[in-house]
Amino acid sequence: MIAIIATITAYIIKGMCGFANTLVFSSIMSFTANNINITPTELLLGYPSNIFIAYKQRKCLSKRIWLPLSLLVIAGIIPGAIFLKTVNTQFLKIFFGLSIVTISLEMFLRERQKEKNKSSKIVLTIIGIISGILCGLFGIGAFLAAYVSRTTDNQNEFKGNLCIVFLIENTFRIILYILTGIINLTILKAALLLIPFMAIGLYIGSVLSNKTSETVIKKVVIMLLMLSGVSLIINNISHII
Repeated sequence: MIAIIATITAYIIKGMCGFANTLVFSSIMSFTANNINITPTELLLGYPSNIFIAYKQRKCLSKRIWLPLSLLVIAGIIPGAIFLKTVNTQFLKIFFGLSIVTISLEMFLRERQKEKNKSSKIVLTIIGIISGILCGLFGIGAFLAAYVSRTTDNQNEFKGNLCIVFLIENTFRIILYILTGIINLTILKAALLLIPFMAIGLYIGSVLSNKTSETVIKKVVIMLLMLSGVSLIINNISHII
């Protein structure tokens, strides 16, 4: 039941803003499961949703945005996947919580700025590598969203370019996870059972996106991410102490 709620909730958010599905899904599921099972399941769920959104916004795609980011993300996936198999689970969850808080704070500060600032190539590189490592660990691409929001002019461009990066990253990571045994028959069955609920959530999110202002959507996501991150940090620090 928790997996169904997590899936529908995550993909409502995905349909609304093009990202944060992994953060929401993992935040909910992390209280009852380990990241070694959560991450590959969500990866398989997210793959068709990224195909759908990238195709829907194909006219808004720009190689100058998605191509360099995709290469940098791929470069960070391998160390991330290694950490996923070797690092203590509770430390992973604390790191995950800190990542969510950092992302939500960055998004909050960005929303308070009246003008978008141009990001340097150094910033792009740092964001790309961190995003790749986080993708390998948890499938988190929100650092990418923080950058793409700086380089696109509207919600359609944002969703399209972000999801094509996710799609390329997803393809590479699925192959890597199969080769390393992270994706197995159990994970595949779990993902297949949840795909109908992913489709329901994505549809609801798409409808809400058309009827809700971008400002309201961003505020809801920021608040949800912040609460999830703080909860994970507090819960897992208590276990370690």
